Amino acid sequence: MSPKSVVITGANRGIGLGLVQEFVKDKNIRHIIATARDVEKATDLKAISDPRVTALQLEVTCDKSMDTFVSKVEEIVGSDGLNLLVNNAGNAVDYPCKAKPNRALFAEQLNVNTTSVVILTQKLMPLLIKASSKVSGDQLSASRAAVVTISSGLASMTDFATGGHAPNAFAYRISKAAINMFGRALANDMKDDHILVASIGPGWVKTDMGGEKALLTVEQSTAELVASFNKLNNSHNGGFFQKDLTPYPF
Repeated sequence: MSPKSVVITGANRGIGLGLVQEFVKDKNIRHIIATARDVEKATDLKAISDPRVTALQLEVTCDKSMDTFVSKVEEIVGSDGLNLLVNNAGNAVDYPCKAKPNRALFAEQLNVNTTSVVILTQKLMPLLIKASSKVSGDQLSASRAAVVTISSGLASMTDFATGGHAPNAFAYRISKAAINMFGRALANDMKDDHILVASIGPGWVKTDMGGEKALLTVEQSTAELVASFNKLNNSHNGGFFQKDLTPYPF
């Protein structure tokens, strides 16, 4: 069963744009809300002509921008609430452990990848709860109400070798590991509201962040991600998974 409404952050390029293109293929979705820091410059996103797609401006590090965005989402989804939030927006700063310490750069990494995800999710939670309340019982799904955060295999502490040798990803690893704990804690705290929460790594993808040596195209990754979103259930709540829902060790 498909969600009626989806929000995808960071959808002007890469995985976020690919997710929008995959969601458009599902004719049962009514609202696909995609964000970009500068909608006018998001030419590939704007080129998607499907009337169900709404591109909205969002700067995830700005509370004022978030509040305006949340109000517009509420106008679009109305009394149905929001079914699926995909926290995709993020970046990767070049910050090796052996580099000269740079508090501002490290804080930027955490602000974009961790803090902003937490705050935006909290601001959209009333709409997710509204959607969840339309369904009775304890069954969890992305068609009811779910928060999916795009994480990374580099975030696994147990299987630290996942993703190979990545010395420049020191701060990035930390920011994504924190997101996995956010997902676990959120799942626990929202269980009475029946909000499903999962962190999913998209694999090594040919994007500006992943580079040309990556193993997967955006289309390969996002097709599997969207298929997995539709398979999420109670057994996945609070977990950390690969794109095919194989569990990652925390």
